[in-house]
Amino acid sequence: MTGRWKPGQLVVRREVLGLAPGPPPAPTPPWYGRAWEGLPVFVVEDTAEQLVTYVPEGAEIGFVDGDWPTPDGRHPWHEKTHWEGHGCLQVHRPGDAHAVWHFWTGPDREFLCWYINLQADFVRTSIGYDTQDLELDLVVFPDGSHLVKDLEVLDDRVAAGRFTAELVTWIRELGAELGRELDAGRHWWDPTWTRWTPPSTWRDPRLPAGWASAP
Repeated sequence: MTGRWKPGQLVVRREVLGLAPGPPPAPTPPWYGRAWEGLPVFVVEDTAEQLVTYVPEGAEIGFVDGDWPTPDGRHPWHEKTHWEGHGCLQVHRPGDAHAVWHFWTGPDREFLCWYINLQADFVRTSIGYDTQDLELDLVVFPDGSHLVKDLEVLDDRVAAGRFTAELVTWIRELGAELGRELDAGRHWWDPTWTRWTPPSTWRDPRLPAGWASAP
């Protein structure tokens, strides 16, 4: 499944610690390179220019037990079992260390905002694709205003051993660069995705057996 995918195909988006740029923490921790969270997502579009996937309402969220670099040793979302609320459309460009997440709200599914989600460039796998969340987000509203989210947690990730100080410096520089693009009024994604609606059957998918260990 590592080639192009067809619209409507269900694949697994995994978060893997260790996909971020730069060398691993020293000494290399046992969790490095392992998947700790998974989501089934539908493929909306897969071309040379972009991969667009959709996290549907009710999608199962899977977690892997382990001694992870968090205060309680578990994934921060571990109490969630399913994706709540409207689904989320995610636009990835190959080579980018971020994706553009689209969020809707309310009974009429009104467009709410974009998240410029800093994350490792996606890597295709036998069942879908892997990435790693880099914590920092830029929230962009329909009127063009934006704000930075979670900048204050980056030092905590260094203290926990999940990120290196060098990686955090790189994340901050990338966030600042993307912020300057937004300040200049440059939106590099297609705004018409805000009008996209999912098929009614794209709901409540489950993860396949063995999703965490698939190559």
